[in-house]
Amino acid sequence: MKNSIRVARAEVRMTQQQLADAVGVSRQTVNAIESGKFIPSTLLALKLARQFRKRVEELFTLDEED
Repeated sequence: MKNSIRVARAEVRMTQQQLADAVGVSRQTVNAIESGKFIPSTLLALKLARQFRKRVEELFTLDEED
């Protein structure tokens, strides 16, 4: 699964820590999501989408292999 969390975060000039605090996770979790090492739960994906005022589909896309 690919995501554009890093791009969305950069667009609003937000640090990983600020995003983590806003959605209730650790900075390490945000880093793992951005690097593709961790797929967030549905609830967390919805919180991320709400934070950036985007749809989940705008932040997360399936790879061909998924």
